[in-house]
Amino acid sequence: MVEKKYRSIAKAISWRLTGTIDTIIVSFLISGKIKVALSIGFVELFTKITLYYFHERLWNRIKFGRNKITAPEYTI
Repeated sequence: MVEKKYRSIAKAISWRLTGTIDTIIVSFLISGKIKVALSIGFVELFTKITLYYFHERLWNRIKFGRNKITAPEYTI
């Protein structure tokens, strides 16, 4: 089974939102400045969505660890 491109996009966005919230929190804890934390999180959001999308599409082409599902044959 191969994922549709829109599924990869939805997964990339949901994962990055989770990761970006984490980045903002960590950046704030380190810097103590919410503006710096939000700036880091905003830039990171878009760069990592793009990287994740291409990473997912590449892995969809690799057969490693996948089994081909075959439909049973029917006879009448």
